[in-house]
Amino acid sequence: MAKLNDLKKYIDYEFSSGCYTGEDYKSFQTKYINYLKAMCKENHWELVKVGKNHYCFSAFIKSSENKCVYLSISDVRYFSNEWYSHILVRTAKNEVDYRGGFNNYTTLENLDYTVARLLKDLPF
Repeated sequence: MAKLNDLKKYIDYEFSSGCYTGEDYKSFQTKYINYLKAMCKENHWELVKVGKNHYCFSAFIKSSENKCVYLSISDVRYFSNEWYSHILVRTAKNEVDYRGGFNNYTTLENLDYTVARLLKDLPF
């Protein structure tokens, strides 16, 4: 499983660009998703419905009580380190609720804390 230090290697990294997703981004995305899976496992959550896009992705994290949060990282080519320092996280009714609650932003290092706080405070 990927560790935080595996992802920190991509800070200030300039990803390839083009009409097809580059192998460097595919490798990064796999490591990032594996990191999220490990984080979820440690907290007894489940990573569900990962939406892989061209150079960004989104996902839902579900608690054992079926409470959900949505997270998303920006395009790594244009928002260089936002995948690490400015992750969008918000509450969601379920894993198809892309509108959800209010936007919150967190760092990768604080993501588990932010997700835990949002899951605890969910009104549904």
